[in-house]
Amino acid sequence: MSAAATAPPGAEHMPVRLEHVSKTFARDGLETRVLHDISLEVPPGDFIALTGSSGSGKSTLLYIIGLLEQATGGSYLLMGHDATALDDTAASAFRNSLFGFVFQSFFLIPYASALDNVLLPGVYSDKPGNELRRRAELLLEQVGLADRMHHMPGQLSGGQQQRVALARALLNSPAILLADEPTGQLDTATSRAILDLLGNINASGTTIIMVTHSRETAAAATRRIAMRDGRIFPHHTA
Repeated sequence: MSAAATAPPGAEHMPVRLEHVSKTFARDGLETRVLHDISLEVPPGDFIALTGSSGSGKSTLLYIIGLLEQATGGSYLLMGHDATALDDTAASAFRNSLFGFVFQSFFLIPYASALDNVLLPGVYSDKPGNELRRRAELLLEQVGLADRMHHMPGQLSGGQQQRVALARALLNSPAILLADEPTGQLDTATSRAILDLLGNINASGTTIIMVTHSRETAAAATRRIAMRDGRIFPHHTA
């Protein structure tokens, strides 16, 4: 793409590399800085939990990584490309080809079946429709919903809806799965089941970056990064 940057040595093996990233929001003439001097590298196959209290900046950081927000300072290399220089078209192409997104609120279309919800990202795929449908059906089987794929979201439990959201996020075989409080609305047993699924997804080679305020949820990750007041708290990185 035209927005490619000259990548430093090893950048081709480091999907996500942020250096001194900051983010400032401006509203009503006032500026609020929510991220300060964030430097982070995410190697392939990593499973990171970004932890911290509400307002610590962890979701904003996740959205910058996923190209849903743009940093106001610092540099961000995504697959060796300068993500800060991508125009809207290029950013959208990267977002659709590299990332899968899972959110706390599921965001399923209420009048579409589980299968049709999973198929939604296929709009941005160049694969044939029948191939996408077979993959969607396989993904729903893998998340334990083979007998629910024609049910509407309102006919599914919260845990089942989150499984649909996971399958949808995986339709285009993303290299990186971004999860924002994926167990935030679920009970303990269902949360464990979702975390087991995320562990299996990671074991298959998908990089995962997950936001959570829960220690129990963060324990499912292989690396935990604590945030406080818009900064990475170095003594709580493991």
